[in-house]
Amino acid sequence: MNRTAGELAQYLGANLAGVRDLRISGVARPSGARETDLIYVSSPRHVEEAAASAALCVMASPGVRISGKTIIEAAEPKLAFVKAAALLLEKPPRNISVHPTAVIAPDAHLAPDVCVGPYVVIESGAHIGAGSDLGAFSFVGRNSVIGDHCVLHPRVTIYPGARLGNRVEVHSGAVIGSDGFGYVFGEGRHWKFPQIGGVAIGDDVEIGANTTIDRGSLDTTLIANGVKIDNLVQLAHNVQVGEHSIIAAQTGISGSSVLGKGVVVAGQVGIADHCTLEDGAVAGAQAGIPTGKTIRRGQTVWGTPARPLDKFKEQHAWFARLPELARRIRDLEKAKTPE
Repeated sequence: MNRTAGELAQYLGANLAGVRDLRISGVARPSGARETDLIYVSSPRHVEEAAASAALCVMASPGVRISGKTIIEAAEPKLAFVKAAALLLEKPPRNISVHPTAVIAPDAHLAPDVCVGPYVVIESGAHIGAGSDLGAFSFVGRNSVIGDHCVLHPRVTIYPGARLGNRVEVHSGAVIGSDGFGYVFGEGRHWKFPQIGGVAIGDDVEIGANTTIDRGSLDTTLIANGVKIDNLVQLAHNVQVGEHSIIAAQTGISGSSVLGKGVVVAGQVGIADHCTLEDGAVAGAQAGIPTGKTIRRGQTVWGTPARPLDKFKEQHAWFARLPELARRIRDLEKAKTPE
C-alpha cells in the first residue's frame, strides 16, 4: 500500500526530517532497496550502508541525518520499522469459502466468515472462531476450539480437545495435543501412563513448522499469550510457558518444566524434566539444563550442564588452552625426572 513519509511518521507518532510527501510503497534491506522502499538504521555502523542505498526514506534514531535521505525518527528504529511494514504490506484478500472437498461434522460450529481449504477435516463438536483460516489438509479434532482470526497453514493437526486462543498462527506440519512420552516400567514391559490432559494455547501465539506440543498427562500443557515458538521444537506434557517467551528452533523441553514470562531459549537447547526458568531467564544456544534445575530470574546461562555466562566464558577459555597446558605439564614432568 502506498503511503507518504508524513503519513508514516504520523502513524508512528514520530518526527520527520525531510520530504513529507515522499511516496513509500514497501520495505527492504538497504542493499536491495528501491527508491520507494523504507529501510532502517539500528546502529551508527549501518549509516554508511544506508547512505549508499537507493532508498530515499530511512527509519533512524533521533538526530541521525543522512545526506539526500528523508529521516523518520524513532527511539527504537527496528520496532518502528516493523510497525510501518505492517501498514505498508497488504495481505492478500481472504477467500471466504468452504472447499467442497472439506469434511465437516454436522455439529461442528464454524463462524460465518471462516475459510476452509481443500481436504480439511473438522470433527464433531469443534468450534472455529470468526475470521479464521484453515489451510489444505489440516485436521481439527473433536471438541477442539480454534479462536478468532487464527491461521492454520496446510497440514496442521489439532488433536481432540485442544484449545487455541485468538490470533494464533500455526505453521505447516505442526501437531498440537499429541500424547506425551510417559511410561512406567514393570512386570518386564513399559506401561503407558495416561495421557488424558489438555493443551491450551493463549492469544497472539505463533507456532513454527513441524513443532509438536503434547497434551498434559493428567493436567494441561499451557502456552501463554504472546509466546513465539520456532520450527522443529518439542514441548512435552505438562510444560508451561509464560507470556511473551521466545523458543528457538530444535529446542526440546521435557515434561513438567516451567518457563516464566519473557524467557528466551536459543536454538538446540535441551531442557530436562521438572526444570524452572524464572522470568527473563536466557538459555544460550545448545545449553543443556539437567533435571530439576532452576535458572534464576534474569540469569543468562550457557553450556552443558548450563552455568552462568561469565563462568562458562572463563571455563571455555581454559578449555581452549588445554593442549598448551598439557605440553607445559609434560615439559615440567620431564624436567623433574632424574637422569
